[in-house]
Amino acid sequence: MNFLIKPRGPKTPHYIFILRLFRAFIQSLRKVSGEFDVVVSTGSNFCIPPALIAWARRIPLVNIESCVRFTRASITARILQRFSKITVLQWEDQKKILSGVVVGPLLPKPEVEPWNGGYILVTGGTAGHKLLFDAISKSELRNVVLQTGKIDPEPYRRKHPEWRIITLTQRFDELVAGADVIITHFGSTALEAATHRKPTVIVLNPEWKRTVGLEDATILAKKLNSVLVSEINLDALLNAIDEAKKRRIPKLLDGARVLGEKIIKL
Repeated sequence: MNFLIKPRGPKTPHYIFILRLFRAFIQSLRKVSGEFDVVVSTGSNFCIPPALIAWARRIPLVNIESCVRFTRASITARILQRFSKITVLQWEDQKKILSGVVVGPLLPKPEVEPWNGGYILVTGGTAGHKLLFDAISKSELRNVVLQTGKIDPEPYRRKHPEWRIITLTQRFDELVAGADVIITHFGSTALEAATHRKPTVIVLNPEWKRTVGLEDATILAKKLNSVLVSEINLDALLNAIDEAKKRRIPKLLDGARVLGEKIIKL
């Protein structure tokens, strides 16, 4: 498996972004070769260098818009649209922001059968979500699995020795499968939770200025019947957990199979 540097994170300064972007193009020149039949961009900024190198080498490019975009297309999807054989949309609503083919939401294939571990899974993804973690840490909840990403886990370990706290894991699907409720930032984890039929609380991170905002989050939460929390405090989180447990998780049609068939035809 090959890895490329990610030019920009949620808080990356512009000058570091430019340097990393240059490095990513150099890495892509070495790693994207004629051995690939198709190159698929999943939407993040690290997809741009290898996707453009693939296009320059006449390798068909598939450009996927993020599942969380409704009011404004991502910069990556907009840039790559003109170079792509297919621009993939995951919701009908996205026809308003991009020209492409709607296949449905791209759901991860569950590798673990859902079960009830009785714990609340709190996750902030790779970058973490300190405001969320600090708020939930004020609670008296005992059965919590906290995935901190790049946020220092030690303060939470000291305060809650009874919690299971990890930074990252390659078996995240197992944690999702056993959760009673999932509290997550705005992203693909909410789709994964729906796939496992788990109630979800979506908590926006106001520190991330470059991602989508409240309007997009509201639309996604409605589609997944999740509880949306925009003001982060303990009372709001505890009420959201209780509300999420009452909600029915919708059954989503998986667009991954449809997309797979289209890629094979390329």
